[in-house]
Amino acid sequence: MHRRPHYGDKPMRTVYLNGEYMPETEAKVSIFDRGFLMADGVYEVTTVLDGKLIDFDGHAVRLARSLSELDMGNPISKDDLLAVHRELIRLNEIDQGMIYLQITRGAPSDRDFAFPPEGTPQTIVLFTQNKPGLAESPAARKGIKVISIEDQRWARRDIKTVQLLYPSLGKMMAKAAGCDDAWMVEEAEKALLKIGESVDEVKSVASKLSETMDKINGEVLAAENIKRFDGTLENLEKASASFVKLGEKLDPAIGDFNLAINEVRETNQTAQSVLERVSPALEDVPRVLTSIERTANTATAALEKVEDRKGALGALVSDEQLKTDMKDFVRNLKKGGILGYKDEEEKEDDPRERFRGKRR
Repeated sequence: MHRRPHYGDKPMRTVYLNGEYMPETEAKVSIFDRGFLMADGVYEVTTVLDGKLIDFDGHAVRLARSLSELDMGNPISKDDLLAVHRELIRLNEIDQGMIYLQITRGAPSDRDFAFPPEGTPQTIVLFTQNKPGLAESPAARKGIKVISIEDQRWARRDIKTVQLLYPSLGKMMAKAAGCDDAWMVEEAEKALLKIGESVDEVKSVASKLSETMDKINGEVLAAENIKRFDGTLENLEKASASFVKLGEKLDPAIGDFNLAINEVRETNQTAQSVLERVSPALEDVPRVLTSIERTANTATAALEKVEDRKGALGALVSDEQLKTDMKDFVRNLKKGGILGYKDEEEKEDDPRERFRGKRR
């Protein structure tokens, strides 16, 4: 194996610059290169183990994406780039180490924030770093210790660093918008944060409203409750029919009536416990439920005042108003349902209405 010339105490490396292989001491880049003046470039570092490239395809994909994000062309194809990597490994006799790649927007004739004219040659540089024992290093086996710090890579505006890539991108955004320059301010970020907070509040309100509607649909209007209402109506209808028969099957009449009242009260309590947690916009619903509760309590109180079943039968049979109220209650509950219930008295037809406005 031939002995390579040395540069200091290390063997002279062969590097790649803009299509040529050359000794590292001969590689020159213009002082006007935008990578030097604006940090207007991208890079990749590919690991070499046992003389082989590790995950070259992944690096090639990320390189293409980085160039695209900066609206920068790619001066070399993937196949040619792979060939350059392999040749540098061979020329520099790398067994374990790394290959550094950097591509910039090139070197225009002078410094300018605006991108150079189309056709300006880009700069592409690759060089190797020999790292014997890289795979067996203590850090690779045991890991390393780190501390967390604030990420200020784009926030140190107080330093006049050559990292001027973002101002350069801002200049191009201004040109694309038909303007001369871009003015970067912190207030824009604060405004966006406030908008974000407002959106979160709206989402929270919408979520609570959705939960409220789910409770109404899932509890008040649940199939189990609707079925219970249907059973209540049937019991009330049986009770009403029994009252009309005045003395027939006394026990079923009172039993059906009590069952109906208890089911109305139980269902009403279930609905009220849900509606107490929903939107105040449903103010009329508790009032309706209270009206139903009041009617049920009135009927129950009437039964409790009677000392025995005979007396109860006498009261129910002789009290015409109570019979009328019960008929109205059943009819209105059938007509409006639990949420649409209204106290309305049934109007008797007046026979004279048939003859009003007619000639005799």
